[in-house]
Amino acid sequence: MKNLFMICALMFGFIATLDAAQSKAEAEVETAFSKYFQARKDQDYKTVVALESKSGTLNTNSDGSFHKPMNKQSEASWQASGLGGNLSAFHPDFTELSDDVVHVRFYYEGVLQAAGITRDYRTRASMNWVKEGGNWVAKTMHFSSAEFGDVTVTQASDFED
Repeated sequence: MKNLFMICALMFGFIATLDAAQSKAEAEVETAFSKYFQARKDQDYKTVVALESKSGTLNTNSDGSFHKPMNKQSEASWQASGLGGNLSAFHPDFTELSDDVVHVRFYYEGVLQAAGITRDYRTRASMNWVKEGGNWVAKTMHFSSAEFGDVTVTQASDFED
């Protein structure tokens, strides 16, 4: 009986370990995700743009503004955004939704610099990464303010039609 219990415990422990193992797609997106946010931190916008969908991204910012329309960012538009500071992604969770879609949830926090203002920043975030031309790229981004810290200033363009 003791041996049966031990075999069952080992078997269920092994199955739980297999279930928790990261898929190939999740591991590849984890690498691309890390590269993307390091490039944003380094203001290496050539790499940032290369890791975003060529057809554009659908974004929602943490500033409380409206959802953004499909956006094709360029190096110049990233540079012109004026965003700076020292922000890092924490506790990312990668979930493969299909063969070519991986969902990522994480916290994005640190010190944000925008329009000459420096402030603490913490947001909950999620992204969908898709396989495009054999490479994983960011397709959607959603940032929502967290309990403490601050968010960016609402953009005037959100109210222009």
